[in-house]
Amino acid sequence: MKSPESMRAIEIREPGGPEVLTEVSRPVPAPGDGQVLIRIDAAGVNRPDCLQRAGLYAPPPTASDLPGLEAAGTIVATGTGTTRWQVGDQVTALLPGGGYAEFAVTHEEHALPVPSGFDMQAAAALCETFFTVWSNVFTRGGLKAGESFLVHGGTSGIGTTAIQLAHQFGARVFTTAGSAEKCERCLELGAGVAINYREQDFVDRIADETKGGGVDLILDMVGGDYIPRNLAALAEDGRLVQIAFLRGPKQTLNLARLMTRRLTITGSTLRPQSDRAKARIARDLSEKVWPLLDTGRVHPVMDSVFGLGEAAEAHRYMESSAHIGKIVLSVS
Repeated sequence: MKSPESMRAIEIREPGGPEVLTEVSRPVPAPGDGQVLIRIDAAGVNRPDCLQRAGLYAPPPTASDLPGLEAAGTIVATGTGTTRWQVGDQVTALLPGGGYAEFAVTHEEHALPVPSGFDMQAAAALCETFFTVWSNVFTRGGLKAGESFLVHGGTSGIGTTAIQLAHQFGARVFTTAGSAEKCERCLELGAGVAINYREQDFVDRIADETKGGGVDLILDMVGGDYIPRNLAALAEDGRLVQIAFLRGPKQTLNLARLMTRRLTITGSTLRPQSDRAKARIARDLSEKVWPLLDTGRVHPVMDSVFGLGEAAEAHRYMESSAHIGKIVLSVS
């Protein structure tokens, strides 16, 4: 079936609050070399979308200006040189942008099959968080079975994914969350220790739980005053992986602690990485993580679904931090 020439989409009218998200009609994009065109059923909502809307996270020069970094749907056209997919295949995909629309293009190697038993809304909740967690926790952070791991924001999309994967691969999992209800949910997902950061200092609790030894790896999205506290919570030869800065990127540090305790600070962002780098992550996920999704041992934690025209409401809800797990836009 031939794709229409125009589509519904949500664009960012100007940098600002959720109210700047505006429904418009846009031309349907055409797939380029090595790309596929996806008719979108559902799209994930993520913190980077909110940052882009606020004018704090510009898309790469060749990417769509529309928000949306992950989606699930059906391939309706392929560009020259594509070999992996055929028209009619259902996929979940990491996008360079453009997910808040009825159609989007992405590199063919950045799409993965919809896991067994998943509906399209659940499938749309996978790629941004699973690509991010795998590349930062297991590839960059080097988490191994038997090590201890702390992820902040345990009930975020990143947090719920990181808890499950770290648990499945044999780590002892610590996490922080902002309420007793959220801590209980983290424990259900596989965390061994869930710390209510409103009631207890995570550095003290980790010291108690590890008899002063600390944790081997920390995944942090908070930044700011958490950075020196994270270093204090690390074990000798520990690693801190930074992927966002909700409290800001700047902090005064005593780097002597890194030297004497042989600590490592690293980090990354996913969107600016090359197509080749993202394809490598996709291959790792296909081999090591998708079987866990197919068998139900790991699953996306779904919080709520909004319509495409309700994108502003979805952003307000995300920025309230009241959610547990993933927020999705139903597009079809």
